[in-house]
Amino acid sequence: MRTSESYTVTVLLDVNNAQDIDDRAEARTYLVADRGSGKAVIIDAVIENLERDCKTIRDLGLTLLFALETHVHADHITGASQIKERTGARIVYGGSAKGVVIGADIFLFDGETLLVGDTSIQAIATPGHTDCCTSYVVPGAVFTGDTLFIGGNGRTDLQGGSAETLFDSVRRKLFALPDDTTVYPGHDYNGRVSSTIGKEKQWNERLNLSISKAAFVEMMNARKVPLPAKMSIAVPANMRAGRI
Repeated sequence: MRTSESYTVTVLLDVNNAQDIDDRAEARTYLVADRGSGKAVIIDAVIENLERDCKTIRDLGLTLLFALETHVHADHITGASQIKERTGARIVYGGSAKGVVIGADIFLFDGETLLVGDTSIQAIATPGHTDCCTSYVVPGAVFTGDTLFIGGNGRTDLQGGSAETLFDSVRRKLFALPDDTTVYPGHDYNGRVSSTIGKEKQWNERLNLSISKAAFVEMMNARKVPLPAKMSIAVPANMRAGRI
């Protein structure tokens, strides 16, 4: 658990076996809880980890208000709908998922915020991994989904993804955040928990500030990675907010 003055972040690692380096290996789920009220959100829940996540929420004495999704995942089925059934939490997607996802309660457009106790959570549209990716910003931290990883980024060949668009999302949106902003990614394949915007500007292998847009696009277009094993099941289910 990591804490700030106003909120805590609990990092929940995937408990299932890895499939491949760009699949649901090391998928990350986050609980963000307002310290004063105990009100909380869960970000990118995985359906197979439902019991673990609900137990953690109970054990921490939290009141879950929202289940946030960073995008329509291709590597796993979201636990958002099951979380809603168990807790009454409302399901939240980024605004660009409106018309794509059925079953969400709230579509949060670029710059819009949710208030969780005294903690504000702001949506930032960061398409590129897919066409409806959203990152979520709290004071001093950002949850980047599959847009920005520690030292890398998500693939750009799925569901309207675009290397050019992802580059712009990172450089214009995420790298505009203060350098000391903590980065919590959707995956990490080396056991790391977080980075910072400043570190990613300097050290990210594909997106550091010395790399041009053309070079990034060339790198991404040259990648040959198998499709996620569960994509044909996961994407349709996630377009229904996880209803199978």
